[in-house]
Amino acid sequence: MPPFNLTSLTPATFILAGIPGMEKSHIWISIPFCSMYLVALLGNGVVLFVIRTERSLHQPMYLFLSMLAVADLMLSSTTVPKMLALFWFSAGEISFGACLTQMFFLHFSFSAESVILLAMAFDRFVAICYPLRYMAVLTQSTVVKTGLVALVRSFCIIFPCIFLLKRLPFCGHNVIPHTYCEHMGIARLACADISINIFYGLAVPFAAIVVDFVLIVVSYVLILLALFRLPFRTARHKAFNTCSSHVCVILFFYIPAFFTVLTHRFGQGIPHHIHILLANLYVLIPPLLNPVVYGVRTKQIKKKVVKMFIYLRRHLLQD
Repeated sequence: MPPFNLTSLTPATFILAGIPGMEKSHIWISIPFCSMYLVALLGNGVVLFVIRTERSLHQPMYLFLSMLAVADLMLSSTTVPKMLALFWFSAGEISFGACLTQMFFLHFSFSAESVILLAMAFDRFVAICYPLRYMAVLTQSTVVKTGLVALVRSFCIIFPCIFLLKRLPFCGHNVIPHTYCEHMGIARLACADISINIFYGLAVPFAAIVVDFVLIVVSYVLILLALFRLPFRTARHKAFNTCSSHVCVILFFYIPAFFTVLTHRFGQGIPHHIHILLANLYVLIPPLLNPVVYGVRTKQIKKKVVKMFIYLRRHLLQD
């Protein structure tokens, strides 16, 4: 057997295969995916514009919401454009460096979004359980520091994955049976022991996300206990409404993510194309639904958006 050519141990390119077994349906699948992505871009862009231009919304809750919109845009824009190019033009080729970059920003934005959701839960906890201390606790400095924590923690968790992948020799095939690059999808192509990648790729980021989720659950348990102690039903109803939007966003984010991870780990009987479809939905559903939920259920944002569209309509009619 001839020795391996060392120059080929790191491939120049990978080939994204798309959704295995559904190649003939790529065009049809791209239609809802593209529509969802465009709506996500529009919705999150509108949320950012409204919060940026409306001074009354320069409060911790809405600043966290703007961070969430940025994370959503990064999460979807990291994967969907390349996915659509693959579906439309069979442009599945991606360089090794670009694949690692896509992998990094995919996992980075997911981790950052989890921290932001935790910060939003803490915001609601302080607002309801300690309303008189709200302005003292959640200052502008605290909001900025929270954003930095989300960036630093996500970077520290995900950046080692790049070195764990770069150390591996890739001497076999270079076809990734997926629509985008993710850590374990790349690692499985290596012709070496990937036990470290499996441990780190599953245990460390998943543990961090689980810790965030547990802290969010604890926050909402304390919030519910505080709500039941409120003397007036109207006050209880108002406080519950301020939390319901965030609860919906949490469910949209964590349920697809946990379901995807668990089906990969325990769902060996589930067809591979179902795994890929679920993974695609997990980068599309939160960015799509988050601005819709907050736009519909938050009066300040809804009112500003309605005014903006009325102004645009009048301007177009005058022209």
